[in-house]
Amino acid sequence: MNQPAPSRKEQILQALAHMLEAEPNGRITTARLAQEVGVSEAALYRHFPSKARMFEGLIEFAEESVFTLINQITQSDHGALVQVEQILTVMLAFTERNPGITRLLMGDILAGENSRLHSRVDQFFNRVDSQLKKVLREAELKEGLRTQATVTDTANLLLAYTEGKITQFMRSNFNAKPTTQWPTQWELLAGLVFRS
Repeated sequence: MNQPAPSRKEQILQALAHMLEAEPNGRITTARLAQEVGVSEAALYRHFPSKARMFEGLIEFAEESVFTLINQITQSDHGALVQVEQILTVMLAFTERNPGITRLLMGDILAGENSRLHSRVDQFFNRVDSQLKKVLREAELKEGLRTQATVTDTANLLLAYTEGKITQFMRSNFNAKPTTQWPTQWELLAGLVFRS
């Protein structure tokens, strides 16, 4: 069964994500993006009134992709340890599959962009943090599972680890995959943060 062709809006976002991946040190201009998509700049602006709105479109794609999966995880019957591992795996795998969007989420290309974009990225990571806290709180109530530190500190540590792996991925020019060594590192992390 054939997939429907992407809409022009989707084509623009795909091209933008590809350019962000392919040119880590390059500045993306609407003229170059229009050329990549094969349309005029005016056609770009019919779909997105500004480059900031294009970046927002990529952030919205990341939110929809990541939080759809996180919601499925948190509604599952799995215990807290499995849910936390799966949430972090979703974050690492999404960034590994979407290097261009990763540059956006990590703020690499937001210098000089409007503060609304910075807020959207902060909101994205704050939502992940909230989901981790929720799972950890429920683990205490329902499973009697305790963390070595407070729920807030534990969620922060887990997210900081994840962001560190993503930063290494970017710094390696997308060669050091964030999921590499993840199963072993998760065992170490779980042993550090949860009481036996």
